[in-house]
Amino acid sequence: MSYTIPAQTRTEIGKGSSRRLRREGKVPAVIYGVGKEPVSIVFDHKDIINIQANDDFYTSVLTIVLDGKEVNVRAQAMQRHVFKPMIDHVDFVYA
Repeated sequence: MSYTIPAQTRTEIGKGSSRRLRREGKVPAVIYGVGKEPVSIVFDHKDIINIQANDDFYTSVLTIVLDGKEVNVRAQAMQRHVFKPMIDHVDFVYA
């Protein structure tokens, strides 16, 4: 199954800006890989919370629509809130 996640490039980086994004219902993330510059992104929490419950989310290639351009990635790591059903941060790797 293929998954598509709309995202935007993130310009503000750091703990304070990430906390502000989480309060707004967004998830900060990063895309990195060999030979490419890392890209900080942000997407809506509602766009990922349901699809990450599927097992194939972690093994299949995902499509992130980043500012109108499609980028193929794989989920590398996901940080979750300790007791709330929320995702704090996601690391993606270029596929």
